[in-house]
Order: sequence, then structure tokens, then C-alpha cells
Amino acid sequence: MPLAARLALQKTGEVLFLEKQDFLYDSIASHPDIFFCQINNQLVVADNIPEHWENWLQKNGIQYIKGKKELGKKYPETALYNAVATSEFFLHNLKYTDQSVMDLAGRLNKIHVNQAYTRCNLISLNENSFLTSDRGIEKQLLLIGKKVLFILPDQILLSGQAYGFIGGCCGIFENVLYVCGSIQFLKEAKEIKNFADNCSVVIKELYDGPLTDVGSIMFI
Repeated sequence: MPLAARLALQKTGEVLFLEKQDFLYDSIASHPDIFFCQINNQLVVADNIPEHWENWLQKNGIQYIKGKKELGKKYPETALYNAVATSEFFLHNLKYTDQSVMDLAGRLNKIHVNQAYTRCNLISLNENSFLTSDRGIEKQLLLIGKKVLFILPDQILLSGQAYGFIGGCCGIFENVLYVCGSIQFLKEAKEIKNFADNCSVVIKELYDGPLTDVGSIMFI
């Protein structure tokens, strides 16, 4: 995350910035959405997260559930926790979802998509409106009657990769969409602004530069 964005994010509250872990490839080795999965107000953490991250959660009184599987070096073992949940449904490549995540998803409507990096590619503005950079996810959400705005991923930066994904640039808290970058760098800038306005969501740009995939911004 660029320094200006880091400083801006720290004004919202205490931030746990993750450092790279050697057992993952560099582009995702410090990404929150690889290690954590949020299902409504509950949190699942990968079985092999560093001890001091767990200590931070405990210090801040954040309850969590440990995953059943350790993250591995290669896909899909890197994507076990990279799912998206609303109060209505749970979206992921269900062939790879960690069992603790599936258990917590409980009675939510399970929707299978081929893209196991689901959270990287998807952000929910509300129960019915979504931004995504994956056509397969877009198709599945449209099939169940949701509103979806597709963002071309080749406009998004991700270190070590040709491009990143829209979900990895964003986090949402109390109807504010925090974005690591300025939407003015996107071809869909006007569409995003109108889409957010229709959801009564305010866009907060964390720095004035191209959108950067930082592995999602999670509020817990």
C-alpha cells in the first residue's frame, strides 16, 4: 500500500498491516483476503497465520475461528479463505473452501464460481449491488437478480502481476467505500460514482494515484 494511503487509512482506526509470508508467492504474500474471511460479523483466520497477528486480534478483543487447512504455496491452496458472504448468500469456488468457512456460512445460499480468488475480484456495496472484475462472478450474480458493475482489471496495479482486481483495492465500512487509489484513473469512473450514489455509499479515495490491489481492506 502506498505510504499516502497507509497514512490516510490509519486515521480511521488502528490498523494491522500484514508483512509478507515466505510460504506464499510475493504478489499475495501480505494480502488480508488470503489469510482472513469475513462472514457477516464473524471472522475465520487461516490455520497458519503468524502468532503475532493472532496476538493483535486477541489484544483488540476480536473473536475468531481458526481454519482447518493451512495455506499453501500454489493456487488453489492460496485461495481457501478468499470468499465473499452477505447476509443472504456465500460466494466462492466451493471445491476449495476451507471447512471452517463452510461451517460458518451455514444456511447461507451457496453460489459456486470458478474464480477461487473471489474476494480479490468482488466487493459488495449492499445486499443487492456489487463491483467485480471477473466475468464469471458477474454472470452468477446477474442470474440471481443482483446489480453488478464490471470493472476492467487491466487498469489496476498489482506488484509482480500484469494487473490486479477491484475487490483487492477496496473495503467498505458504514456505507463508506475505501479505495486504494483514485477512481478517476478508471474508464468506469462516472459509472462507479453513479453506482455508489444509488447505493447511498460514499467513496473515500485513500490517495491520488492509480488503483492498487492491496489484498482488500477489511474492517473488523
